[in-house]
Amino acid sequence: MQLTAHTDYALRVLIYLNVNNEKLVTITELADFFGISRNHLVKVVHKLGVKGFVRTVRGKGGGIRLSRPGREISIGSVVREVEGRFQMAECFNPKKQGLCPLEYGCGLTGLLGSAIEQFLQTLDKAALSDISVPAMPAKSIAGLAESGGNPR
Repeated sequence: MQLTAHTDYALRVLIYLNVNNEKLVTITELADFFGISRNHLVKVVHKLGVKGFVRTVRGKGGGIRLSRPGREISIGSVVREVEGRFQMAECFNPKKQGLCPLEYGCGLTGLLGSAIEQFLQTLDKAALSDISVPAMPAKSIAGLAESGGNPR
């Protein structure tokens, strides 16, 4: 299973905001820091705002910040809200149901559905503050992604 780039970027944005919770952060700052398209980040931040994870401040001196403390934001809820449906196989697509000749004798959908639920339950146990390293300088966060999550 692989999360979409949109969800990956959403989690990165939230980690960055949690580490930099004393200030407003701009999308340009995020784009420069992560080397991600500003236009793509606008969409990610918009969705995070609509889903209630971030608060935006418009105008000169504006930016974004977490809408609540990182300890109150479940990673599972972020992944559910941003990722949407998990279609691990074609039979998970509601438009394709009833088209598979194995549908009524196949246990794959139940097994994969259970695996998805266990995956999300594991993510539910972690808060944003659990996966952020607040004492680390913000510029070191980029190294985490490159090193597989281990601080340099």
